[in-house]
Amino acid sequence: MTISATRPQAPSRPASVSGDLLEDHDIYQLDRRLTEEERRIRDKVRAFVDAEVLPVINDYWERAEFPFELVPRLAELGIAGTVIQGYGCPGMSRMAAAQVSVELSRGDGSINTFFGVHSGLAMGSISALGSEEQKQRWLPAMARLERIGAFALTEPDHGSDSVALETSARRDGDSWVLNGAKRWIGNASYAHVVVIYARDTEDGQVKAFVLERGPEEDFAPGFRPTVITGKIGKRAILQPDIVIEDLRLPEANRLQNCRSFKDVNRVLNTTRGGVAWESLGHAISAYEDAVRYARRRVQFGKPIGSFQLVQNTLANMLAETTAIKLICFRLNELQDEDALTGPIASLAKLAAAKKARWVVSAARDILGGNGLLLENNIARHLTDMEVVYTYEGTDSMQSLILGRAITGISAFA
Repeated sequence: MTISATRPQAPSRPASVSGDLLEDHDIYQLDRRLTEEERRIRDKVRAFVDAEVLPVINDYWERAEFPFELVPRLAELGIAGTVIQGYGCPGMSRMAAAQVSVELSRGDGSINTFFGVHSGLAMGSISALGSEEQKQRWLPAMARLERIGAFALTEPDHGSDSVALETSARRDGDSWVLNGAKRWIGNASYAHVVVIYARDTEDGQVKAFVLERGPEEDFAPGFRPTVITGKIGKRAILQPDIVIEDLRLPEANRLQNCRSFKDVNRVLNTTRGGVAWESLGHAISAYEDAVRYARRRVQFGKPIGSFQLVQNTLANMLAETTAIKLICFRLNELQDEDALTGPIASLAKLAAAKKARWVVSAARDILGGNGLLLENNIARHLTDMEVVYTYEGTDSMQSLILGRAITGISAFA
């Protein structure tokens, strides 16, 4: 894989040579390609994760509660809205936004999902599909994390087949009346801004609507979220089922530039790339934790890192993590060149999630029984990767998107 040389190169430490320790995953020195500003953002988020997230997240994860205490501290980073220009958003590069995803997921998948839903999906929908007045209306407060966003697309009977959504929107004078159901909608049980996708009963096209709620207000009677319980992964992000019954929203709350599902796909194609970067964060954490453990864990009178089987596993973990990173870097280049396509995004998601899923599983194996304990972090990454492997399109669905591109024949009904 060729990485374009157009990005400025920042100074970095020399490459590891024979005999040096490779606890750091970046064997191909891809981080040297980050600009000074991108490294500054990465380091800022990493410091937040180390100081604020890791000391508390295991307790929240075990109780299946969201750490609301972290939201004001996350807001202080000034990263919400990532690549969006204006409206109080940072307008960072795509590579800087990718580093945010890597560092948040390197700490915890639930925190990354909270942020990704708010910043990438909810704010991204408004930025891509809203009018100028609508962007001015909602984005500044969301950039300050004073108002939290949610993205309501997935339905109980339409997970992978999201284009077949059944939630309906009927025009009634200056309002729209929505009916239907949504499922797995992160942040929606407490969000202030919920982007709801529904099918227009008149023209059959998918439209986007914004349900807004004041800080002290309850949701409208026609919007009833119930948090899903019993999850084995992403336990610290609240994801409800939602019943929508005669929910009335004004025409002013319809995102003006969403006219069909093709417009929805403009948002979804970018998020598949985000999932690839999240997979990298989980893989990096698992690899580096496994290396540290293998050096200090003594069995049969010597560190387990001295055994051939363990070294073989670590070498393959590093290879897979490096492959994910190469894919992710090239993906960002293609986005910057406005050359991102559905199959390209699908390949990134399919390959990255599959590889990261194996890496965290291998790390759990190296830690043995200790890998099952939350205090060693691997268990969270292991179960969270099961979620990542599924959402934003399962492995099978991504392969069929690629299969259609390869053969010219659709396997979908």
